[in-house]
Amino acid sequence: MTDTEYPPISEQLDDLESAREEGRRKMDWAAQHMPILESVREEFVADQPFAGERIGMAMHVEAKTAILVETLAEGGAEVAVTGCNPLSTHDDVSAALDTHENITSYAKRGVDDDEYYAAIEAVIAHEPTITVDDGMDLVAAIHEDYPELIDGIVGGAEETTTGVHRLRAMDDDGALEYPVFAVNDTPMKRLFDNVHGTGESSLASIAMTTNLSWAGKNVVVAGYGYCGKGVAQKAAGQNANVIVTEVEPRRALEAHMEGYEVMPMAEAAEIGDVFLTTTGNRDVIVEDHFEKMQDGVLLANAGHFDIEIDLEALDDLAVERYEARDGVEAYEMDDGRKLNVIAEGRLVNLAAPVSLGHPVEVMDQSFGIQAVCVREMLENGDAYDAGVHDVPDELDKEIAEIKLEAEGVDFDSLTDTQHEYMDSWDHGT
Repeated sequence: MTDTEYPPISEQLDDLESAREEGRRKMDWAAQHMPILESVREEFVADQPFAGERIGMAMHVEAKTAILVETLAEGGAEVAVTGCNPLSTHDDVSAALDTHENITSYAKRGVDDDEYYAAIEAVIAHEPTITVDDGMDLVAAIHEDYPELIDGIVGGAEETTTGVHRLRAMDDDGALEYPVFAVNDTPMKRLFDNVHGTGESSLASIAMTTNLSWAGKNVVVAGYGYCGKGVAQKAAGQNANVIVTEVEPRRALEAHMEGYEVMPMAEAAEIGDVFLTTTGNRDVIVEDHFEKMQDGVLLANAGHFDIEIDLEALDDLAVERYEARDGVEAYEMDDGRKLNVIAEGRLVNLAAPVSLGHPVEVMDQSFGIQAVCVREMLENGDAYDAGVHDVPDELDKEIAEIKLEAEGVDFDSLTDTQHEYMDSWDHGT
């Protein structure tokens, strides 16, 4: 592996041995509840599909992700990994990963912007042949700063909604120069990770950070995509009154038909107790909204980047700022109202001090897709031109079948007659 100026995590921690032990303990717990990756790992260990390959990764480096990283390394790859969010890394897990002979981890919690991008460059210095991204920062950095490496890259996989949006925009501009699978867009990702994972983990993180109840509160969910649906569904299940804001008319109608109040953010700002953004866009909650909000509101983000809540405008309005609790910054307005921002407006289910990310079982599904996408890209890379590609449906079904088997759930299959009927066009009335 290539030497870089930015040091691996093992050179940045004081009590390295304790960190490695604690990280391994977290990973062992996660692994017990990840039957999909266990099955995939067994296949990879036997077949060594990644022998001689170098995999560069920018992900949320915590226990569940670590099992994916190890699974790829056990398949023969040299893996270099860093974080995709400055507050989502668990240093102990990063240190545990860095002990593996095939893995170098540069991920460290709480880095500033310069260190964050230096760590991404350190991963790129390993000259990856495959990239695995969450948010597309790695792909963007390669294209912008290291285009000479692109010819050596077979392809990549992208985990999250925001990253896929960025990739599709890049592709539309003709700027994406190697193939990338949109892992986020598969049913096994959207229907489980985005809905159940985001919903459960966001609400749990806010509850643990604030020690406040959901029951009876007006919870404003900005955006009614898959993540927003999950948050709304889980908040309603905890007896909150859910209000949805949307810009897309069909999603707004869907939220209305599913029993939620739907209104513009300008109206919701006056009555909300908790605001949770899930749009992947910027400036969802802005100065005009802050001026209308009630004393004591909670502001949190479950989108990828920290730009959904306009924190600069909030800071300009505030006469005082202070830490109200671990992970909660209170902004006091000139009229005495306090607006409370959780986890600096970053991904609340990963960046709050107590956050653990999505439930283990949910991430097992998403990371199973990532693993087989890397396998597919290396086995059949010639079949994919530069650009964004949907994950082949048979790979998605493969992961679903592994999960069902692990859960002891049997299901029906079509008969030959049914197959013939579904595949033909000449059966009429």
